[in-house]
Amino acid sequence: MDGIGWTYSEKVKQHFMNPKNVLEVSEEEYQADGIGFVGSPACGDMMKIYIKVKDDKIIDLKWKTFGCASAIGSTSMLSEMVTREGGMTLEEAAKITPDDIIKELGGLPSNKIHCSVLGDKALREAVKDFYQKTGQLDKIRADKEARIVCHCLDVTEEDIKMEVLEGVKDFENLQKRTKVGTGCGKCIDEVKELLEKYVKQYYKEEIYTGD
Repeated sequence: MDGIGWTYSEKVKQHFMNPKNVLEVSEEEYQADGIGFVGSPACGDMMKIYIKVKDDKIIDLKWKTFGCASAIGSTSMLSEMVTREGGMTLEEAAKITPDDIIKELGGLPSNKIHCSVLGDKALREAVKDFYQKTGQLDKIRADKEARIVCHCLDVTEEDIKMEVLEGVKDFENLQKRTKVGTGCGKCIDEVKELLEKYVKQYYKEEIYTGD
């Protein structure tokens, strides 16, 4: 069973054993304003998030997953973060990162960090879905601030970071997944430096706390 030895924080255990805001009715009955779905090829987990929106705020969030303890605990915590004090604005919710969730949880085992990216990704997809359904295409978030590292393939530093978060730790796999450096190749040295930087950040310690 995932979680043998309980290397998880108390908060992760609580959210795994008693997950909050899980969808317990049919999708048709819930009638979400926005739905986001993602799957992680790194671990096979899948996540679906449903949001209800009022006055540009997420007033309710439900979710369901086929995932491990980290995916369940992370998304349960995310659901509470988003709906606190009347709910986050759509813009605020779309900016939540795995690091934000991990800090709230008090850390995650480094080998389970890749599972924590499911919730925030699905949430961004749900926000995007809401904007598309309501004709607010101009509000769909684009990572304009992300620095492009590989100009030939339009790969950003944020793309490299997210691949590491999903479990990629070597250049060969990074290149297979993103095609980075397969154009002119001038970016390869910088890409390798960034890859090493993020691998050290997220996997240096057995438990990553988000700091």
